[in-house]
Amino acid sequence: MNTTQDQARPIFPFTAIVGQEEMKLALILNVIDPRIGGVMIMGDRGTGKSTTIRAIADLLPEIEVVDDDLFNSHISDYELMSDNVKKEVEQGTQLSTKFISVPMIDLPLGATEDRVCGTIDIEKALTEGIKTFEPGLLAKANRGILYVDEVNLLDDHLVDILLDSAASGWNTVEREGISVRHPSRFVLVGSGNPEEGELRPQLLDRFGMHAEIRTVKEPALRVQIVEQRSKFDNNPSECLQEFRVQQEELKNSIIAAQNKLSTVAIDYDLRVKISEICGTLDVDGLRGDIVTNRAAKAFAAYQNKEQVDVSDIKKVIVLCLRHRLRKDPLETVDSGSKVKQVVDKIFSEDS
Repeated sequence: MNTTQDQARPIFPFTAIVGQEEMKLALILNVIDPRIGGVMIMGDRGTGKSTTIRAIADLLPEIEVVDDDLFNSHISDYELMSDNVKKEVEQGTQLSTKFISVPMIDLPLGATEDRVCGTIDIEKALTEGIKTFEPGLLAKANRGILYVDEVNLLDDHLVDILLDSAASGWNTVEREGISVRHPSRFVLVGSGNPEEGELRPQLLDRFGMHAEIRTVKEPALRVQIVEQRSKFDNNPSECLQEFRVQQEELKNSIIAAQNKLSTVAIDYDLRVKISEICGTLDVDGLRGDIVTNRAAKAFAAYQNKEQVDVSDIKKVIVLCLRHRLRKDPLETVDSGSKVKQVVDKIFSEDS
């Protein structure tokens, strides 16, 4: 009974969300290219973080999965199918499929490692020689979105597991010498309130993007947000109908960008500029360079361009780099502004 109610429960439309452009852009780009590596959204309480994340999941087109498969396996992409499905495909078995909504998995703060990764029934394996795997949240999140609210309060080792799976696209569970692995490619979205503590820099660095959101100060905009929410609460179906065309247009733009992404090119000179910016900002490692390249391509595809230009890089680079700068307690300039200054300086030298 509950599932029907859940399905019937209306979700606030993504295109009806007022403001918070940075967070919306980060989510759209991660959906276009999940290899960007997820997004960490830090901001004040009550700024619409959870609402926006649920709204983007609801907006996405349905995905085709193999019937009766625990891992939402893809019918033809080996990277997104479980070993059992792979075996059957190689043997030429005709598999039936169905379309489902993009999985949106909430990870509760008190979740155990077994709940996240899944468990192997050791007794059955030893007595009957059968590998019985009870899938966890990482299996359910394959090809979807995994959302962790208050990620800064989650156990560090669990955050590590999530980031490893998000980066590799696979989850491996090992118990008493028995090993099971399955695909686990998802967009990892974490949100948190900076007042409740920061994430460790090593973990923060693993998130592809970092969006900062603030409470809207402008009175007219605040009134607009309140009115929009009240309208939805009073009559959800009317509100959904009002934004149906915008929702459809955005969905089509995302699908077009996903299809176009592999053909978008970025010039060698621009790649050098990105790395020069990362070097000037003293960013550790090469993750910043890689993520900025991917994000710029995703944004160019979203804008229906064949080639990345300077404006695409400027649009995404703060999201990709602001959380990778070394913290200086004496620094008065915030990290986002610091990235902007260096970007403007390096690109102006060229013009």
